[in-house]
Amino acid sequence: MHANPEIREIRDLLHRARTVAVVGLSDRPYRTSHAIAGALQGFGFEIFPVNPNLHSPVLGEEPYESVEDIPTPVDIVDVFRRSEKVMPVAEDAVAAGAKVLWMQSGVINEEAAAYAEEHGLTVIMDRCIKVDYATLVDVR
Repeated sequence: MHANPEIREIRDLLHRARTVAVVGLSDRPYRTSHAIAGALQGFGFEIFPVNPNLHSPVLGEEPYESVEDIPTPVDIVDVFRRSEKVMPVAEDAVAAGAKVLWMQSGVINEEAAAYAEEHGLTVIMDRCIKVDYATLVDVR
């Protein structure tokens, strides 16, 4: 069974990370993925929308069909997909050479977590990246 890293390690990886692929990002401003991606931009992250249904920029960024299509290295793959749809995202994150697979609050997939960990990724599951960044890194 997956165990998330200790809080200190989560804080450190958020502090070091600069790029985030947001898988399942919606172009609808009222969706949680849109709000969180916008917050990540506000925190200084470069975001990459990953959603094959997007055909125009979201939050000023061109979308990609997969993480592997992003032409620059990605630190964190932030997943806004149903739990049962995460395994292909984990495979994509591994193929792209990402460092972290982050499953948002409510997203839990033990098989995807095990696969990503076996391939060297740090896995965070069932946590909100925006909340963690705001409370662990961006404390004022």
